[in-house]
Amino acid sequence: MRTDNTIGKSAEDYLESMLILKEKNGYIRSVDISEFLGVTKPSVSAAMKHLREDGYIEMNRSGFITITEKGLAVANKIYDRHKKLTDFFVALGVSYDVAESDACKIEHDISDETFDAICNHSKKYKKTKIKE
Repeated sequence: MRTDNTIGKSAEDYLESMLILKEKNGYIRSVDISEFLGVTKPSVSAAMKHLREDGYIEMNRSGFITITEKGLAVANKIYDRHKKLTDFFVALGVSYDVAESDACKIEHDISDETFDAICNHSKKYKKTKIKE
């Protein structure tokens, strides 16, 4: 188990995908994660082992996955960043598919300060557009 409170990009992607699958299907299974992310089942199994050991998920005997409160905090943060960055890029005139792909790449590396500045700029821009 990690003791430095860091989580890698791959783990963030897995948690984000689990949150999306939970919202979409009402449940989370390894096979669905594999299909969603386009990775092999052994890769998912290895990731689930680490996420379980680090306290981000729990898995029952039937293979259904539950995101813990700790995992949900990470998943919500990354998914929120993904959605807001995608919206921001689309507002700049980027196509949705490219915006979403770029958001997925940036969501892990962008600082909180820069992300907050983008969100604040977006809010100001929306207010300005509404007044016009």
